[in-house]
Amino acid sequence: MKINWGTGIVLAFIGFISFIMYFIITMNIDSKYDHDLVTEDYYKQELQVQNDIEKQKNANALAKNIDWKKTDKGLVITFPESLNAENITGKVFLYRPSNKQFDFETAISLSNHNLLIPDKRLLDGRWNIIVDWQYSGKSYLYKKEIVY
Repeated sequence: MKINWGTGIVLAFIGFISFIMYFIITMNIDSKYDHDLVTEDYYKQELQVQNDIEKQKNANALAKNIDWKKTDKGLVITFPESLNAENITGKVFLYRPSNKQFDFETAISLSNHNLLIPDKRLLDGRWNIIVDWQYSGKSYLYKKEIVY
């Protein structure tokens, strides 16, 4: 059987469409290609942007801002020592960009201006840390991308 140019074009279209359909089905089914949204309530958080900017300005106005370091026990977040640790309240949110199942939030409970996040909760790799805290009625926000 001889294949003319019309048959060749139709076969090329069928081959191309088959490849595209295979690619689409593979990307939708295979879990290693899952890419979640940054957050589930994206639009709600967009409305909070100006509030976050004000909190970050408050944090930057401090003589010394929050600091963190990696230790053998875990991640130690150090709050400014010029503030009374008993009056600091808030929460720490650790966000894992590669997998939302590892995200977690913890309340701030300080011992000697330090907050320890245990090593068993953190996997090696990139984390976004967000510390939303209050001191004497004033709100502060610390955001940092860290590699643990």
